Amino acid sequence: MRVNAIGWQALLYKEVLRFWKVGFQTVGAPVLTAVLYLMVFGHVLEDHVKVYGTVSYTAFLVPGLVMMSVLQNAFANSSSSLIQSKIMGNLVFILLTPLSHWGWFLAYVGSSVVRGLAVGLGVFAVTLFFAWPGFAAPLWAVAFGVLGAALLGTLGLIAGLWAEKFDQMAVFQNFLIMPMTFLSGVFYSIHSLPPFWQQVSHLNPFFYMIDGFRYGFFGISDASPWLSLGIVGGAWLVASAVAVHLLRIGYKIRG
Repeated sequence: MRVNAIGWQALLYKEVLRFWKVGFQTVGAPVLTAVLYLMVFGHVLEDHVKVYGTVSYTAFLVPGLVMMSVLQNAFANSSSSLIQSKIMGNLVFILLTPLSHWGWFLAYVGSSVVRGLAVGLGVFAVTLFFAWPGFAAPLWAVAFGVLGAALLGTLGLIAGLWAEKFDQMAVFQNFLIMPMTFLSGVFYSIHSLPPFWQQVSHLNPFFYMIDGFRYGFFGISDASPWLSLGIVGGAWLVASAVAVHLLRIGYKIRG
């Protein structure tokens, strides 16, 4: 594994600066969206839904909304950057650099993790005004937050390499990422579902990211955190292998 340290760090800095310069849109807007979800669902369902016995519904929502924001924005960062570079034609300037495929991978996925965690921290800070979820096992929350952002950043990299226009990217995001995120237990515990749909939920890898992250706050989860960590970690390794291979062969980025 040969990595140009200065090169990938420069590209990482460029990618972080790219989203940070429009932080009101890339960080502020997702925070506002999550807060609106919390206000609407929390207000309507607070007195009607009980989860984990003593945990209020609003407190239950906080980790789910934080992780949902992390995942969606990590995916959006790498995918949008690549597709924009393709359409605007400036991807050639990166291709001219002596960066290896590992350098590309580290820079794009690393910047996605930074953006995802930045949005997640913003959502968490604002939602503290509504409920305090606690920290039963903070290291678990950190592990799932970083690993989940890395997985979605990697999937975003794959999607950005595959897509050639924004319409294709929208299909990937609207018909895969968004439904899997919303059906992962962000707004409910899967134990409230009928047995059939509980089994279906266990086929959704996003469920394990949300559930494992929530375990870090409450010390309670619908699945074993070790099982969730294994599934999420395994999914990231598979996605990383695919992404690195596509970068190595120059899939849809080299003529």
